[in-house]
Amino acid sequence: MKDLDLTTLRLFVAACDLGNIARAGEQQHIGSSAISKRMALLEEQVQAPLLERHRRGVVPTAAGLMLLEHARAMLASADRAARDMAAYQHGVKGQVRILASVSSIAESLPDDIAAFLQKPEHAQIRVDIEELTSSEIIRSIREGLALVGVCWNAADLEGLQTLPYRCDTLAVAVPAGHPLALRDSCSFSETLDCEHVGLPASTAVYTMLARAAAIIGRPINYRAVVSSFDATIRCVRAGLGVAIMPREILGMAGPGQGVQGAQGVHMVPLTDAWARRQFAICFRDGSRLSPAARTLVDYLAGCAQRD
Repeated sequence: MKDLDLTTLRLFVAACDLGNIARAGEQQHIGSSAISKRMALLEEQVQAPLLERHRRGVVPTAAGLMLLEHARAMLASADRAARDMAAYQHGVKGQVRILASVSSIAESLPDDIAAFLQKPEHAQIRVDIEELTSSEIIRSIREGLALVGVCWNAADLEGLQTLPYRCDTLAVAVPAGHPLALRDSCSFSETLDCEHVGLPASTAVYTMLARAAAIIGRPINYRAVVSSFDATIRCVRAGLGVAIMPREILGMAGPGQGVQGAQGVHMVPLTDAWARRQFAICFRDGSRLSPAARTLVDYLAGCAQRD
């Protein structure tokens, strides 16, 4: 099979997204007949039908959906390369893209990267952060789609090189007036009598809690599932349930103290051993990191000593 053409892939993605070749042509400033010809050549090239054509438009076939996923990744990589080269022309001599879990971004990673970039010797380095789940981070690094990631170290990191990053402590967030709000600490099992607010099943926190509940032999009763810690806090404050989340997100006091956050949510640290989490910086091969990436990785690894 010949190399796939990026322009054709961009037109294919537009046709799939818009569900209509004519509208894709308007968006990409190209005639619909030219797009149709490119789509036919693309189908011939991959030797599979990619689009089902109907009166109202087009939808991707099973093969089309498979190619669509790869096309998005290829186009994203090409766009990043173009941005990196443009940045280089404007004086940026080092570009680092780091994938990070929602917990690490919600806590200390942005501040650590900002402190890194404020150092005069790093003035010509640019760092881009992309939020993904731990499993997505690991898969991207294994497949060579990214060089560096930060995620929970209990994830499946086999085959990757790792360095320790910061730690955090999971706590139960409860609304004002909740019985657990009066406690200095509690166990995870004590929260299972309550309705919970949780993150999606793809997140590391969800996986950890599901495993812990299975060991206890009791289910977690989720009343709400939201996509961010900010939304979790709002749901807890509204009284929809309790939530297990990193205590550091609200800048809580030291371990063993149940305190009220600025947003009116009490955070009660969990006593379970697994509630103390270690994050890891992961990469495939440290010898292949760019000088800028190596400098950032070493700096972030040094932050572990500050916890």
